[in-house]
Amino acid sequence: MSLEDDIAFFALVPTLKVLGKDALRILAIGAESRSLPSGAVLFYAGELADGGYLVQEGSILLEPGTLQEGKEVTVGRGTLIGELALLTDMVCPATAIAKEPTTVIRITRNLFKKMLEGYPDAAVKLRDIMAARVDEWTRDLVAVQRVMDKKS
Repeated sequence: MSLEDDIAFFALVPTLKVLGKDALRILAIGAESRSLPSGAVLFYAGELADGGYLVQEGSILLEPGTLQEGKEVTVGRGTLIGELALLTDMVCPATAIAKEPTTVIRITRNLFKKMLEGYPDAAVKLRDIMAARVDEWTRDLVAVQRVMDKKS
């Protein structure tokens, strides 16, 4: 893919789209493409994460770690895995396994933070999106708490 193709692909991801074309250009230049054969492990649950992965082709099975509850989830083209790891230290909550030949684009935390430093308007937009998500999650949790309180 060309640089312009990579930028256009990054712009399909809602979290990345808000950053703007110039910021996406920096990510596209610095990101690393990685091909995985079917069955290959991208990362294991419990490992330290140092960035995120954007699924370019194929699909990834996410298996919850031993201390996590939840179902296996399969994600495909255009999915950003490890979004929070772009911003902060964290442990991978799942093991990621290629379900078929798959290509991912790795965006390191260091690259992402440098891009945000160079494009403060992009950082503000990202902060606003994440704040809106936290507000939504809070409302959802309050609604669940009300239901639980009624049952007890």
